[in-house]
Amino acid sequence: MKRLIIAIKGNGGARMRQWIGAIVLMTGSVILVGCTPADPGTANRGPGGLRIGMMPKLKGIAYFQACERGANAAAKELGIDLLYDGPTDNRVEDQIEMVNQWIATGVDAICIAPNDPEAIAPVLKQAKNQGIIVVTFDADANPMTSGRDAFCNQTPTDVLAHTMVDIVAEKMGGKGKAVVVSTTASAPNQNAWLRFMLPRLKEKYPEVTLLETLYPAEDISRARQMTADVLGAHPDLKGVWGLSSVALPGAAEAVKQAKKTGEVAVTGVTLPKEIKDYVKDGTVEKFCLWNPEDLGYLAIQIAHKLKSGRLENGTMDVGRVKGVRIKDGEVILGDPIIFTKDNIDQYDF
Repeated sequence: MKRLIIAIKGNGGARMRQWIGAIVLMTGSVILVGCTPADPGTANRGPGGLRIGMMPKLKGIAYFQACERGANAAAKELGIDLLYDGPTDNRVEDQIEMVNQWIATGVDAICIAPNDPEAIAPVLKQAKNQGIIVVTFDADANPMTSGRDAFCNQTPTDVLAHTMVDIVAEKMGGKGKAVVVSTTASAPNQNAWLRFMLPRLKEKYPEVTLLETLYPAEDISRARQMTADVLGAHPDLKGVWGLSSVALPGAAEAVKQAKKTGEVAVTGVTLPKEIKDYVKDGTVEKFCLWNPEDLGYLAIQIAHKLKSGRLENGTMDVGRVKGVRIKDGEVILGDPIIFTKDNIDQYDF
């Protein structure tokens, strides 16, 4: 191009130089079009070429932060581009909006902990119809109407429910008033546990009287206040189940403030770091959980496996997680861990 312009300049062809300039500008515009950013559905993929969106029930609580750490570890192992995002409140409407955005940008898979199993189902079905792998974790969507590919269940639902019932009811001596502190009335995993807790109480501990279930959402202050209100209204209360990572410490704080430590049996599910002080001082003698980092890790690993084929029933090792049980689309991380003051210091989550 340089030699051509020199030749034109030597010939005094001003009009020709203008014509060449126009060609250069046109060529530049063609180059710009060719360099426009890639489609958001294909941009920023990891070395493995797979892009996965992962959504907790809500961001900002320690339990799902632990799940995120595990998910990041799996993504690093597999070369996956992980998009971790979620609502700041446990609203299924916000989850639906975000799933729609992910469908529009063309993710390969979605891993989600639903806030409502029924309300989330249609948008997950839409994702499936677009060829997106759908994996639920921590809580399931309606498997029939959502068409989800797999549910990563932290532990067998009946085993966890029966374990929680037995811890409190045995401490109560098998009789007296007790209350459940849940999250919301539509929470899938809490409702699943209750479906096994209620028959267990009726059959094995018929003298335990269950009060009306409390629904403080994922709010530790509300869980504390609602439990305190029940303790005030029922001074003879003997047992409390806290069915979320914030419900249990909130309920434990209410029992401690009421100076009922040792008189009211308290258990449920939460992170060891969230409840350690109450275990050490005796407010909570035993509680249950699983490893949430392993749960987040497992969800990403399962989504990756589903992208390349079906899951076969049986027991298998999935990356660092050993002995994972798979049956008809349900992937079970393992049996619940029972924490006490003797073992709680062994766990760093």
